[in-house]
Amino acid sequence: MAITKYSRQREAIKEFLSKTKSHPTADDIYMNIKEIYPNISLGTIYRNLNLLAEKGEIIKVNGINGSDHFDGNTKPHYHFLCKECQKISDLEMEPIDHINGLANENFSGKVEGHVTYFYGTCPKCLE
Repeated sequence: MAITKYSRQREAIKEFLSKTKSHPTADDIYMNIKEIYPNISLGTIYRNLNLLAEKGEIIKVNGINGSDHFDGNTKPHYHFLCKECQKISDLEMEPIDHINGLANENFSGKVEGHVTYFYGTCPKCLE
């Protein structure tokens, strides 16, 4: 496996994501990191986000409108996507890992995990 060189910008991205629960897009992250590193490019942000997601250091969440959002919380958890405002939030609930067993019952391979998104209308949009 190739060793990844240390990058202050990559660490700044990870730190930013660790301090927010808003599931920002690459553009949102770029606007915040640009305050610290004014010469950083959007391309650098995208490359680092993709690298961090590939390494499992962050999570990439597919938004309803097709845009990627990012989450610094890599512990197993579920996401709720609002169909009205497009906001992504963490859904606090008990794990549903038993669905891996259900999937394995009718599959000749081996299911080892799952990604589950819940869709609907968030409390704010219901008002």
